[in-house]
Amino acid sequence: MKELVEYVARGLVEHPDRVSVVEIPEGGGLIYELEVAPEDMGKVIGRQGRMINALRTLVKAAAVRRGVRVNVEVV
Repeated sequence: MKELVEYVARGLVEHPDRVSVVEIPEGGGLIYELEVAPEDMGKVIGRQGRMINALRTLVKAAAVRRGVRVNVEVV
């Protein structure tokens, strides 16, 4: 799922080489910390948070199939 987060984020930003995703295990689940260039932050978050919410929904749907709890945070 880390690859999924990274793939989608790289498609949204203008500097795909500056996208990094860190997987952090936490209490029976996983947290994915997404880091992008400061000028790409708005593109990842989107208007009223729609893009990041869509990304979270996509990752959570993939996680349900594997029986894992996940969350995506933008750093």
